[in-house]
Amino acid sequence: MSISKSLKLTAVLLALSTGVTLAQDAAKATSGNPIFQGWYADPEAKIFGKTYWVYPTYSARYEEQIYMDAYSSTDLVHWTKHPDIVDTAAVKWAHKAMWAPAVTEMGGKYYIFFGANDIQNNKEVGGIGVAVSKKPEGPFKDHLGKPLIGQIINGAQPIDQFVFKDDDGQYYMIYGGWGHCNITKLNKDFTGVVPFADGQTYKEITPKDYVEGPVMFKRKGKYYFMWSEGGWTGPNYRVAYAIGDSPTGPFERIDVILKQDPSIATGAGHHSMINIPKTDDWYIVYHRRPLGDHNGNHRVTCIDKIEFDENGHILPVKITNEGVAARKIK
Repeated sequence: MSISKSLKLTAVLLALSTGVTLAQDAAKATSGNPIFQGWYADPEAKIFGKTYWVYPTYSARYEEQIYMDAYSSTDLVHWTKHPDIVDTAAVKWAHKAMWAPAVTEMGGKYYIFFGANDIQNNKEVGGIGVAVSKKPEGPFKDHLGKPLIGQIINGAQPIDQFVFKDDDGQYYMIYGGWGHCNITKLNKDFTGVVPFADGQTYKEITPKDYVEGPVMFKRKGKYYFMWSEGGWTGPNYRVAYAIGDSPTGPFERIDVILKQDPSIATGAGHHSMINIPKTDDWYIVYHRRPLGDHNGNHRVTCIDKIEFDENGHILPVKITNEGVAARKIK
């Protein structure tokens, strides 16, 4: 066969293969789990406009965790990758372990909060940083030039930050590793934190069995506080929750609602929540480990439905391989 004929045949086969792949992707009935390929953990799920966004941790060795990617979708099924939205080149004080992004919009700008450097004491430089962009896909630039929270307070390692906006417009940060969780109030331009009415700046709200990965949302006037328990590299990593009457609690542990299914996947935890606007429909976005894979960094991002009973309690989540059906935002 001549070179030209060989090249033409190769082009035809490539076109056919690409066409089949695109057709298969377009015909997807559900998201499938994981929702996109790659080792990703600690997903932050948000809705901006009519688009879903997921901001995960790149799951690798600490020294390799020097950037973050994002993914967007208009239907929860088809996802677009936005690579390298923030990295250590943009955040000069960070050099490893960029973890667990929390993203929020304020005043037409987008802010990404992240942990960096895995500090072990108050002499090290690192902790929770914040970067800003005009677009949800970045690029994000360092907002402060230093950590926003760079000290270990109330025993809480400054990692795993979650930003919660209450109905009155106040933004709170809930964060903490090492089995301790703090809540603090962010100031109006996200350059610092401000005290509560009683003069305290950091309130510890650690519930029973808390390890890391806090999440807060409000539903029907109640504050739902969620967190991860167990070891992140093990099969028994899981999510529990409590319900309170204010962002500061008190919060009493109710039950585990997300955990491994030995027939599906292990290590299900460190999640976030999506509420479809103007509905009471909710989804949980979380990471888990494929069956038979014992590498601690081999984690993938998944989505499943979450339901409540008539008393407002969260029902145990059934983790699936199918994921969820397409859902556009109206």
